[in-house]
Amino acid sequence: MSDVKKLTVSASPHVRSAETTSRIMLDVVIALIPAGIAATVIFGLRALLVILVSVAACVLAEFLSRKAMKREQTISDLSAVVTGLLLAYNLPSNIPIWIVILGAVIAIVVVKQMFGGIGQNFVNPALAARIILMSSFPGRMSASAFAGLNNIGWDVDAVTGATPLGLVSVAGHVADGAPTLMDLFLGTTSGCLGEVSALALLIGAIYLFIRKVISPIIPCVYVGTVFVLMTIAFKFDMFAVFYEILAGGLFLGAIFMATDYTTSPITKKGKVIYAVFLGLITCVIRLFGSLPEGVSFSILLMNIFVPYIEDGTVALPFGTVKEKKSKKKDKEEAKA
Repeated sequence: MSDVKKLTVSASPHVRSAETTSRIMLDVVIALIPAGIAATVIFGLRALLVILVSVAACVLAEFLSRKAMKREQTISDLSAVVTGLLLAYNLPSNIPIWIVILGAVIAIVVVKQMFGGIGQNFVNPALAARIILMSSFPGRMSASAFAGLNNIGWDVDAVTGATPLGLVSVAGHVADGAPTLMDLFLGTTSGCLGEVSALALLIGAIYLFIRKVISPIIPCVYVGTVFVLMTIAFKFDMFAVFYEILAGGLFLGAIFMATDYTTSPITKKGKVIYAVFLGLITCVIRLFGSLPEGVSFSILLMNIFVPYIEDGTVALPFGTVKEKKSKKKDKEEAKA
């Protein structure tokens, strides 16, 4: 009997990992640091103040809300820190501090904790807060100061100005005096704190890819879809196409917010479908909407459809045969 082999059956999950929520969130924080450094250099210490206040307000809001709801504290998982950073990166440097705090309360208390906390929210908290703030305070949210550039030797005459995407017409014409593609790549232009420097965001993306925190499927397909559609829309005017790619929040959204574990699909096919529609909606809003930007709205809208995408792309259990319904059976079920 000693030679008899036994099959041990245990409850799932059978795949285990040493990764924890706090470790993953720490990797995201590390990946966001280059964008924070770039924002501080470009916009000055006011940008650093917005970032610190946003993070502190998010952590405090999570602590107090969990305490009020008599739930176990979760601030140690660093998810509130990530939300604070993403919220700050979606704000201009000259935003009033009280609006930053209001955004933190909306993101953490309303969007996250009222739905149960981490893993239970159906939309990205930072993006939802940004859209609510944009709807409530459009003037303050669109004002983009870049006086900090003068502090490091760059010649910038203006203090505030339109975001670069606002300088591109529907036909793809870029207004005279608009920032160059190199300005957009380095971040020496106006805009929200975390979206201006494509270089800093790409450094963060490479770190996340190497650490395997996120899959490159969603960012690459999302940006690729925008590239293809804008190429067609602008009749192969590649300067205007790359302007659309580098300006605005496309990189920030594609790398750090569209890939959120809770609000994005888990299947590979689902990720592709999700990213393609993100690109499609972004282009439709940018080309035909009243706002030059469309990343926040596209991600928020597609977050709602994620459960349906997963239902349609989830793999069947091994050995399962999909039931084929006959027309006669369909009619019988319809009558019943």
